[in-house]
Amino acid sequence: ELLKRTAQSRNRSTQHLSIFADGEDQTETDSNRVKDRTDMSARNRLNKIAQRIAQQGKPSPQLREAAKKTRWDIVRGDKVQVIGRHPESGKQGVIKEVLRKLDRVIVEGVNMGAKNVRGDKERGIPGKTISSERTIHYSNVSLVDPVKGIPTRIYKKVLDSGEKVRISKKSGAIIPRPEILKYRRKPVNSIVTESDTADEDAWAITYKG
Repeated sequence: ELLKRTAQSRNRSTQHLSIFADGEDQTETDSNRVKDRTDMSARNRLNKIAQRIAQQGKPSPQLREAAKKTRWDIVRGDKVQVIGRHPESGKQGVIKEVLRKLDRVIVEGVNMGAKNVRGDKERGIPGKTISSERTIHYSNVSLVDPVKGIPTRIYKKVLDSGEKVRISKKSGAIIPRPEILKYRRKPVNSIVTESDTADEDAWAITYKG
């Protein structure tokens, strides 16, 4: 009887040790899983950071296309019409500015939107919201035929005088370059200061050979 009880006690001890060992194995397995998930999460974060850094130095496809562009048939002062699937399609206006680096234009009175203007607390000037023109992609505008008043494609021609002109394919009329191009957007400062060279000094003969 004593031997039987001793054997049973040993079996129970063995079972307890086995359960304890299994528990340790399970704990170690769970710990490894948590560690793997943590490592994977850290790798994902690092990959996302690396992608963002790489994208910061890489221009968008639109900017790359704009950089390749060498021909600009539409210039400041031209009358154009919005075409294509643009929400403002059909509206006409005059080009205020051509943003060549962005391949976009600003058309006077077209594609209006709200713009927040910051105020100046020190001067007591409150902020306000104004309406201003938003940019339109260059491909969404077309020159307007001066005779028919409709959008048209053009071709270029050199006249006998040597002048290069734009010809409307709709009517064959010449689309002249806008007069505004003859004037600088930022006028040259005509005020003479001390740092400027006087006319008589500029024409003076200073070399004596």
